[in-house]
Amino acid sequence: MLAMAVLAPILVLPVQVPAVVRLRHDAAGYSLTVDGKPFFIKGVGGDGPKAPLVKLGANAFRTWDADKIDDQLDEAKRLGLKVVVGIWLGHKEHGFKYDDPKMVADQLTKAKLAVSRYRNHPAVLMWALGNEMEGYADGGDPNMWGAVEQMAREVKQIDPNHPTMTVVAEVGGKRVESIHKLCPDIDVVGINSYGGAPSIAERYRKAGGTKPYVITEFGTLGPWEVGKTAWGAPIEPTSTAKADFFRRGYEGGVLGAKDLCLGSFAFTWGHKQEATSTWFGMLLPTGERLGAVDTMSELWSGKPLPNRAPLIDNLGIEGVAEVAVGATIRATVKASDPEGDELKYRWVLQREASDRGVGGAAESVPPVYPDAVTASGPTASVVVPAAGHYRIFVYIYDNHGGAAVANVPISVKQ
Repeated sequence: MLAMAVLAPILVLPVQVPAVVRLRHDAAGYSLTVDGKPFFIKGVGGDGPKAPLVKLGANAFRTWDADKIDDQLDEAKRLGLKVVVGIWLGHKEHGFKYDDPKMVADQLTKAKLAVSRYRNHPAVLMWALGNEMEGYADGGDPNMWGAVEQMAREVKQIDPNHPTMTVVAEVGGKRVESIHKLCPDIDVVGINSYGGAPSIAERYRKAGGTKPYVITEFGTLGPWEVGKTAWGAPIEPTSTAKADFFRRGYEGGVLGAKDLCLGSFAFTWGHKQEATSTWFGMLLPTGERLGAVDTMSELWSGKPLPNRAPLIDNLGIEGVAEVAVGATIRATVKASDPEGDELKYRWVLQREASDRGVGGAAESVPPVYPDAVTASGPTASVVVPAAGHYRIFVYIYDNHGGAAVANVPISVKQ
């Protein structure tokens, strides 16, 4: 009698089929297609939750590196979003030497491994080789751009289905010239621009830019672009004023150059401590959306959200912003809600940041002093316990997921 062999079931893994992304150039200018269909990037950058992006009208997000991004790519696929995958390149300011052949070769090897790993994932849209690695001088180091070109060339050999991009800080110095002369295998120029976003198209063309571009970071004015107090504290715009600058940047830098611009990434989707705990975030740490989200959703989708975030007209303090220890500071905010929703207010006294990072480097969150604040709705009294520099924050909520925030710097002397 013959024994019947029992075959173990064979596990068949799904085969990933990459999206085929093409850069088109015709009489109307440049455009992207994904699997033959037009694709205009309506993206964000940041660590906030990705699921809400779909209803807001976004279609993409970017990463700054390719370290363990499997879950992010898989989530993007489930949501129908595309991802510009960043390949982090060394910065001179961090000790990287582009005249060191071994460092450059090791960096190239790591990049090629990442591209090989993720090239067939259907959520991948484009490769972004580096982010502001040119530094803050003229950005014209030929060794660095030679390394970028070599990487772009070899990435294309591994993956012909996705364009290559490199990301620079603004368009000054020799950045645009160097990319166009030294990097023929870079398809797209990524530009991080804040205060200059409304005029980026004009300035990019003036610098000699003819390759298509993406605004890879934009949003409110940066701390380096605003006025300062007598003691050097940058004056942060209200969340309402920031939302207006998001609009200006998008309308000028993106919609104002449809022949060259392939889209943009608003920054930052989520929140982070940089200068303050609220400067760049489109969301509060507790998850509420600020006015910038409403603005971007309207620009992406063509229609306003049904319930919009509160608006801040003004935050002010009585008297002067420099006081002695023990003095009482009275602050008042003027706010409204587009739908007339009842508003709730939360006041916070927070120490001014002391370990300011460079280029978005991590910063520690300064301490807060809850016992120093007595608040009632849109007004608050603050008695600062010790000398130093502080900010009085007001957070305003509409109980529909929307919020607004503003702060005013103060200086307390012994």
